[in-house]
Amino acid sequence: MTAMKRPLLAACVLALSASAGARDEVAGHAHHGVAAPQAEAARHPAEFQRFIREMDHGMQQMMADMHAPGYTGNADADFLAMMIPHHQGAVDMARLVLIHGKDPLTRRLAEEIIASQTAEIAAMRARLEILRRAADAEPGGFPALHGTRGIRE
Repeated sequence: MTAMKRPLLAACVLALSASAGARDEVAGHAHHGVAAPQAEAARHPAEFQRFIREMDHGMQQMMADMHAPGYTGNADADFLAMMIPHHQGAVDMARLVLIHGKDPLTRRLAEEIIASQTAEIAAMRARLEILRRAADAEPGGFPALHGTRGIRE
C-alpha cells in the first residue's frame, strides 16, 4: 500500500467506526424498549401521552409487519413486501398527526402523505402480486408512481 493511500484508508476506517458507533448508539436506545420514552412521556399532559403511546405502538407494529414475511430470495418481492408496511406506518403516523396535531402546514403534509403513500401501497401490492406469480419481463400494466414522485424524463 502506498504512503498516500494509508491516510485515506485510516480516515475511512475512522469514519466507518464512528458511523457504526452512532448506529449502535441509536440501536441501543431503541433496544431499551419503551422504558425511556415512558419516563419522558410522564412529563407531558395526558393527551400527549396518548399520542406517544400510539406513535410508539405504531412504530413497533410497523417493524414487526416489515419483518413478518421473511425473505424469499427474490429481492424485488422482498423489498415490496417490506415497503408496504413501511408506507402503512407512515400513513398511520400521519393519521395520528391529524388527530393530535395543531399546525396547519404539518396537517396538510400529513394529508399529502396519506394520499401519496396510499397510492404507492396500492401500486406495490399490485406489483408484488405479479412478482409472486412469476417474473414479469414486460411490466407495461404496472401502475406508475410518477404521479406522487414526479415525472423523470
